[in-house]
Amino acid sequence: MELLFNFPLIASLIAIFFAQFIKVPIQYIALKKLDWSLLTSTGGMPSSHSAAVTALTTGVGLETGMDSPVFAVALIFAIITMFDATGVRRQAGEQAAVLNKLVADFNTFVSEAKNWQNKEEKQKQRKLKELLGHKPVEVFFGGLTGILVALILDLLVF
Repeated sequence: MELLFNFPLIASLIAIFFAQFIKVPIQYIALKKLDWSLLTSTGGMPSSHSAAVTALTTGVGLETGMDSPVFAVALIFAIITMFDATGVRRQAGEQAAVLNKLVADFNTFVSEAKNWQNKEEKQKQRKLKELLGHKPVEVFFGGLTGILVALILDLLVF
């Protein structure tokens, strides 16, 4: 039962859910497109990974103090996670976009050469996930979201 009262954990989980949920109206405002699949997808604005780790770090800092070893561990964990979101994962997403274009071009060639159009769509193309990582601005606002969620929860609930 103590787990239910673990402030850093609760703040981090709420930050994840909030960041995932807010992606839908943000995309709707920006692109006039309602896409509920954003609730469970990676990538996009704001970064839920960044929101999670900054809420966790803020929660740990509020509970144990900014000079505690646990806060130092949480802070380094947050920095590595946010760096990874803009680095390795973003590059993997960009490579996936290029590979998807190559597959699409190859499929077009094959469809012209054979009776490709008679096959089911699932057999024609299997796209790699392109929206893996984050732009730096998405990580920044994800981090800001996590900090604000943790501070607001600390003021209102804990």
